[in-house]
Amino acid sequence: MYTATTASRLARAERRGRAHEMAAALLRAARASRHLALPRSIASSPSQLSSSSSCTASAAETPSPAAAAPAIPADVEDAVVVVAEEDDLRSHIFRLRLAKRSATEALEKWAGKGRAAPAPELRRIARDLSRARRYKHALEVAEWMKTHHESDLSENDYGVRIDLITKVFGATAAEDFFEKLPPAAKSLEAYTALLHSYARSKMIDKAERLFQRMKDADLPIDVLVYNEMMTLYISVGELDKVPTLAEELKRQNVSPDLFTYNLRISASVASMDLEVFRGILDEMSKDPNSNEGWTLYRNLASIYVDASQLVSSGNSLVEAEVKISQREWITYDLLVILQTGLGNLDRVKDIWKSMQMTAQRMTSRNYVCVLSAYLMCGQLKDAAEVVDQWQRSKVPEFDISACNRLFDALLAVGFTDTADSFRELMLQKSCILSNRASACS
Repeated sequence: MYTATTASRLARAERRGRAHEMAAALLRAARASRHLALPRSIASSPSQLSSSSSCTASAAETPSPAAAAPAIPADVEDAVVVVAEEDDLRSHIFRLRLAKRSATEALEKWAGKGRAAPAPELRRIARDLSRARRYKHALEVAEWMKTHHESDLSENDYGVRIDLITKVFGATAAEDFFEKLPPAAKSLEAYTALLHSYARSKMIDKAERLFQRMKDADLPIDVLVYNEMMTLYISVGELDKVPTLAEELKRQNVSPDLFTYNLRISASVASMDLEVFRGILDEMSKDPNSNEGWTLYRNLASIYVDASQLVSSGNSLVEAEVKISQREWITYDLLVILQTGLGNLDRVKDIWKSMQMTAQRMTSRNYVCVLSAYLMCGQLKDAAEVVDQWQRSKVPEFDISACNRLFDALLAVGFTDTADSFRELMLQKSCILSNRASACS
C-alpha cells in the first residue's frame, strides 16, 4: 500500500515528471487527448457534435459519464480555488498544495472526526486531482478508497490506480500492481490501463505480449485497445503494423471511431502512401457511424494533403532523417485535424502552442494545417493570428505559394465561401490570392 511514508519518493517522482515535460511538448500534446486508450473512468470522451455545428469550441475535453465535476486546467496545480468557509472533503484535500503533504493523513483525520468519505466522492476527488496533475495525492486518495471501500470498487477503479501508479512510479510499478491483482480484478479496464502504461513508455515487446494475453483471455477487446496499439506503433515509427491492426479490427467486427481513422490516415500519409490514404477517406464516407465531425475531418485531411503537395513514397527522394521528422510533424498536423473534427478548438490552440514551443524546425505545412482548420470552422480571427505569426516567422519564412495552394484546395473540395473568406483575409494582410497566380504587394 502507498502510504504517507512514501511521500518524499512520490514528490521526487512528480518533480522528475514535470522536468522533462517541455522537452516532450509535442508528444504530450498528442497524449493529452487520451480518448484513444485511457481507462474508461478517466478517459475523456469526444464531444458529440450537434447537428447545427461541427466546429464547437470547448474549454476542456468532455469527461466520461462518471465525471460530473467541471474540468480543471491540467497545467495549473493551483487551479482549484478553495473558499475558506467551505469545509467539504474535496476542499479539505485540495488545501494540500504541496506534494510532500499527505492526502492519506488528511483522510484519516477527516474520518477520525466521524465525517463521511463515501466512495463516489473519493472517485471524483481522485479524478479532479489527476486533472490538476496532482498525481501523488490522487493515488493516495485511490489507495485510501481501496482500503476503506474495497467492496465498492469497480473495474474502472483498478484501471485508474494503474494509470496513477504509472504516472507516479512508472510502468514497472504498474505492472507489479497488476500482476498481484486477483483474477476477478483483471478486467478489460485493468488490462487496457496497463497496455497504456507500456505504450506511453514505448515498451513494444511488453505491449505486444499483453495484447496477446488479452486475446487469449477472451476479453471483449474494444476499439480503445486497437487504438492504443496503433498509437504505439506510430510513435515508434513501425507504420507498417497499423494496416495489419486495422484488418484485424475489421475481422473482429469492432467498429472504428474517428480516432481509429485518424491513426490509420496518420500512418498512410506519413508513409506517403496516398493511394491508401484516399481509400481510407472513401471508407470513412461509407461508415454508418459517419457524422458532421467525420465529414469535416475528411475534408480537412484532403485539403491538407493537396495543399501540402505530398507525394507518394515511390517518388519521394527525402533522406531517412528528414522522413522521420516529416512523419512526426504529419502526425501532429493530423492531430490538429482530428481535434477540429471533434469540435475541440481549444485543444487545437493548445496543440499549436506546443508545436511552436519545440526546438524542432516547423514547416509551411504546419501553418497550412492549422490555418485550414480555423478557416473551415469560420474562426477568421484565429486564422488571421496564424497568418501574422507566419509572416513574422524566420523559419519557415512566410510562403505565399503555400497559401495559394490552400486557396486552390478549398476551391477543389467545393468550399467557395471559405476560399473567398480566406482571400479577403489575405487582402487585409497585403497579399493577393488567386487560383492561378499570387503575389504580395
